[in-house]
Amino acid sequence: MRKKIIAGNWKMNKDIHETVSLVNEIKDRLNGLSKNNVDVIICPPFTSLVIASGLIKGSTIKLGAQNMYHKDDGAYTGEISARMLKSIGCEYVILGHSERRQYFSETNEFINLKVKQAILYNLIPIICVGETLEGRESKVTKNIIETQIKGVLSGLTQEQINKIIIAYEPVWAIGTGKNATPEQANEVHQFIRKIISRLYSWDTAERLTIQYGGSVNPQNAYDLLSQSDIDGALVGGACLKADSFINIIGAATQCYVK
Repeated sequence: MRKKIIAGNWKMNKDIHETVSLVNEIKDRLNGLSKNNVDVIICPPFTSLVIASGLIKGSTIKLGAQNMYHKDDGAYTGEISARMLKSIGCEYVILGHSERRQYFSETNEFINLKVKQAILYNLIPIICVGETLEGRESKVTKNIIETQIKGVLSGLTQEQINKIIIAYEPVWAIGTGKNATPEQANEVHQFIRKIISRLYSWDTAERLTIQYGGSVNPQNAYDLLSQSDIDGALVGGACLKADSFINIIGAATQCYVK
């Protein structure tokens, strides 16, 4: 069974003081939770990465960033490089989130450049894909997902593909309170594996971690995470409070005790 990975995407939330409080509370609550076969990642904003890195040192919590640029360094005002993220202890980076696509016009080709750069620096990219409500209602979900997968993974070798995570996040379910049913989500996860098996191999597809994101909360987490092809969650709003984030992690651990 693939390990469950629960990642919290804080988005543009939490200043330094709030970061200290939240990370400490998550650490304290995790100490009393059996989390075999579950990895926990927090992805604070850039301004909180350094302090979060220090706070989680010695714990099982891992650090991720929410974005990065595809160059090593240079005159790119406001951008952050993979090398910078590695230097402060990041192990993961979220790439291609729908909010980056929507608000900052990121394309599959641009995301692909970032993916390759992240892998070059031994950062594990959490690569987001997902359809809009219009796409879902027009019944073109699979076409959209396949186009995104092929675009963001273009040119990746067999070795590189083993160093990524894919997060399926239906855009219509992010921050809306709506979410795909467990069966709907699992069907898309299975389809993603099918694409990977065609591009690489079935063994590669079977090993691939595919998270679900889109209004994941303590009430729906177990039903989603117990599906055959859902290997974790990329959590938005529910990760901003320790109790709800811990409850989602707890739901992931329960999937191994059936």
